[in-house]
Amino acid sequence: MHRILFAMVCVCVALAGPAIVWAQQPAPQQQEEFVPIDELPAQDQLPAAPLLVAAYSFVALALFAYVVSVARRMATVQRELERLESDLKRSGRT
Repeated sequence: MHRILFAMVCVCVALAGPAIVWAQQPAPQQQEEFVPIDELPAQDQLPAAPLLVAAYSFVALALFAYVVSVARRMATVQRELERLESDLKRSGRT
């Protein structure tokens, strides 16, 4: 479990790097009039893309870690249930 958590933190830090660099860039000049999106430069069309990718990656990794955690706990419960059933059979109770 600690390895999964460490891996999630490492991936999040790696994905947050471009977002931090982007956030530290100076703000662009404010426009005075409407400009259609197809006339904007490519980097201005979706300026929050690194943050969006980092957020979705974090959520996907957190969901994966949760599913792995639940699967491990379910396996432990299943083993305990099988042990209890075998104890009941050995003692002759039903």
